[in-house]
Parts: sequence; structure tokens; C-alpha cells
Amino acid sequence: MTQPQANNPLHGVTLEMIVTRLVEQYGWLELGRLIDIRCFNHDPSVKSSLQFLRKTPWARKKVESLYLQSRHEP
Repeated sequence: MTQPQANNPLHGVTLEMIVTRLVEQYGWLELGRLIDIRCFNHDPSVKSSLQFLRKTPWARKKVESLYLQSRHEP
């Protein structure tokens, strides 16, 4: 009875995939500049970032928004 996610651009994309892609595209330094959160600026790692983002909806929303914007950049 679940509805298809045709209009959800993040359907099937995990948070780990998003963080990894952003790090590959921007690097930790630039990512920390774009989204000023501690897990990107102080001893960053994918694991620590995922732990923080899973518990912090406002930060996750910023990361997801940047990911969606970055998909349309060359």
C-alpha cells in the first residue's frame, strides 16, 4: 500500500551516499564552509557526519538541499 516516490528526488538515495558525493565534489574544507556544522569542520569523517545528521533534522535538511543543488551544477 505504499505510494510510489516518483516526485521525491531523494528516493533511493541514502544519507551516506549524499555525504560521500558531497565530499567527493567539494572536499571537507569547502563543505564545512558551505554548511557550517562541527562534524564538517573539526576532524571530519563520513561516520561522524552520519551520526550527527541522523540526529539533527535541520542539518540533514541543509545537506540534502546542497546535494540536490549540486546535482544540477556542471
